[in-house]
Amino acid sequence: MKWIKRHLITIILIALAFAGAGLIVYPTFADWWNSFHQSRAIATYNEAVAALDDKQIEKILQSAKAYNQHLAETGMRWRMNDAQIKEYESLLKVDNSGIMGYISIPKIHITLPIYHGVDEAVLQVAIGHIAGTSLPIGGKSTHSVVSGHRGLPSAKLFTDIDKLVVGDIWTITVLNHTVSYEVDKIWVVDPDDLTNLRIEDGKDNCTLVTCTPYGINTHRLLVRGHRVPNPQGDAGVIAEALQVDPDLVAIYVTVPVVILMVALWILYEIRYE
Repeated sequence: MKWIKRHLITIILIALAFAGAGLIVYPTFADWWNSFHQSRAIATYNEAVAALDDKQIEKILQSAKAYNQHLAETGMRWRMNDAQIKEYESLLKVDNSGIMGYISIPKIHITLPIYHGVDEAVLQVAIGHIAGTSLPIGGKSTHSVVSGHRGLPSAKLFTDIDKLVVGDIWTITVLNHTVSYEVDKIWVVDPDDLTNLRIEDGKDNCTLVTCTPYGINTHRLLVRGHRVPNPQGDAGVIAEALQVDPDLVAIYVTVPVVILMVALWILYEIRYE
């Protein structure tokens, strides 16, 4: 007890150093960890797609096109019954992961898997396709809508989509089929305002949705894009999964270890002074 009292300030300073380092490192390390798993999910998805033959891929795409055509004729399904949900979840399914494809937004340096639906379990780690909207394969009279969180301490996700401006491009890859969209409209709307998410006859649109203002989340930020030719041409391309910078990994692992070693050295010096 005497030793603790004599070195109490030192012990407190060491504890504060650990706490401060944890607060600094955690968000970045957590985002890296989440990005690593997103990258693996995309890689696994690509492997599952590569195992399919052309006939299987075409059959899956045709089913998705028929679904989108039905939505174009009847309108978005904002309220779905159990049978409709079951049908929806069976479409664009290549494995049991729930992934239907992935989105890449070069402007803000993200590549993220897109899952069926927007359950909170999905939105904590990836992007969700809003059930009842067109499936994200493109085509006339379609409007796919995908949603992601902002400001999570554990994942970047759609945090930076407010940086997108008219003219920016993103791509969505489903199976071996890639479609590109160019930003043409940006809105801030009430959460229940679905006006700008409707299908427009003959048009091929996609909208990204997230909460706004940052940290308050009372409204929704909508970033809409219209279909444009792929930058790499019309051929479908399976993109590589997100790569993690090994230098960043070294930093995130090394910093806590160095802090721990310094703390142990200080305690050793105090103990044997």
